[in-house]
Amino acid sequence: MFEDLDEVDFMEKFEADDNAVLLDVRTQEEVDAGYIAGADTSLDFFDPEFPNKVDALDKTKNYYIYCRSGNRSGQACQLMASKGFDGELINLQGGIMGWTGDLEM
Repeated sequence: MFEDLDEVDFMEKFEADDNAVLLDVRTQEEVDAGYIAGADTSLDFFDPEFPNKVDALDKTKNYYIYCRSGNRSGQACQLMASKGFDGELINLQGGIMGWTGDLEM
């Protein structure tokens, strides 16, 4: 269904993947406070339109998904798997709270 990876494995796999999309599923306020460099897309998990916005994503890509703690991103992975995403779905364990790298603003 999806894979949970710690930050080291998450970024190593992401950086080596030429079919990767880094997806932030936090609120805009959270994103404005800092995000992981390379985040291609931001979709607010709490937005009532989130499932419809997920439907518009390319289902053939590999998605590396993160949120604040890893909970919303895990749920997003489950939702995407149920919607027939063909690529890999990778959840960042511990979310951005466990991130020790630099953040972009």
